[in-house]
Amino acid sequence: MSFKELNHGKCKTYLALSERDHVAALIDPVRDHIDRYMALLAYYGCRLQMIIETHTHADHRSGASELADFTGAPIAMHRRAPEPHIGIHVEDGQVLKVGDIAMRVLYTPGHTPDSISLYAGDRVFTGDVLLIHGTGRCDFAGGDPGQGYDAITSKLFTLPETTLVFPAHDYRGHMQSTIGEEKRSNPRVAGRTREAYVELMNNLGLPLPDGIQESLQPNQSEIESSSIAFPTLAQLNGVRQLDPAQVLARTQAPNPPLVLDVREEDEFVGELGHIAGATRIGLRELSERVGEIEQHKHRDIIAVCRVGVRSTTAAAILTGLGFDHVLNMRGGMLDWNDAHLPVER
Repeated sequence: MSFKELNHGKCKTYLALSERDHVAALIDPVRDHIDRYMALLAYYGCRLQMIIETHTHADHRSGASELADFTGAPIAMHRRAPEPHIGIHVEDGQVLKVGDIAMRVLYTPGHTPDSISLYAGDRVFTGDVLLIHGTGRCDFAGGDPGQGYDAITSKLFTLPETTLVFPAHDYRGHMQSTIGEEKRSNPRVAGRTREAYVELMNNLGLPLPDGIQESLQPNQSEIESSSIAFPTLAQLNGVRQLDPAQVLARTQAPNPPLVLDVREEDEFVGELGHIAGATRIGLRELSERVGEIEQHKHRDIIAVCRVGVRSTTAAAILTGLGFDHVLNMRGGMLDWNDAHLPVER
């Protein structure tokens, strides 16, 4: 078995190759390089068995969906990933096998709520949670610096110090590091308390990534940015949020709200089910079908999706179209199910 870095630039993609079984996995593929990945798979005579995303990316379009369409390989992401067509939802401790390669999933949120790392014997692929001599920002897309500190210090830094570190991004020309080196010399984490780390990360003052408007929400929804008017981050941040218990209480009260589920049809009737009485209009169809809910324009509307990300986009779109009372269910049907609230399928 072997591992190869494929993008020698800011965005890193890794090929996990099982020569024995002639199968491979791609970790964090970039859409602009799909032709290169397909050529490499042909060169090595390997079938793509799995596509793994360490998190939802904000600075480039993911190539996962197109690669899945081309090859039939499933996409693996954490269960909190917002995308609609994930074949394998993973959890902490789960082992992903590709031929003779075994990669243990470490749930390492902080950069995003769906961030994972992959521990494969002598190395760990850390996504954007732990970078080489840095850490991933936590100031958008559901990031949480406290969670990031806990993930780095309590999970990644407990790995053997000789473990090689391969992040999903690097901006200084680094190729790899080790857990021991990062524990001793990472300027954001080494010798810093949790409180000090949170203070630091909350005050970095970094500009938003280039192309975030063209990358983040399309990656979250698998919808091309040219086919829908995605709201700005400011509009998304203005959406009012309810937790599942609050939503349940409102649906059981007199004059209940319209529950608008914006997932795909297979999700609506799938394992997570849907809230009784919900109306389904997929996010990709919302602008075209908004007339179907025009009569509810001045009524409370609660948008729902898998984890509350696509539905926040939907709520912001409806607010921009003049709907006065649109809210979002934070955590989506995943948190609804985790709270053991009633569902229909």
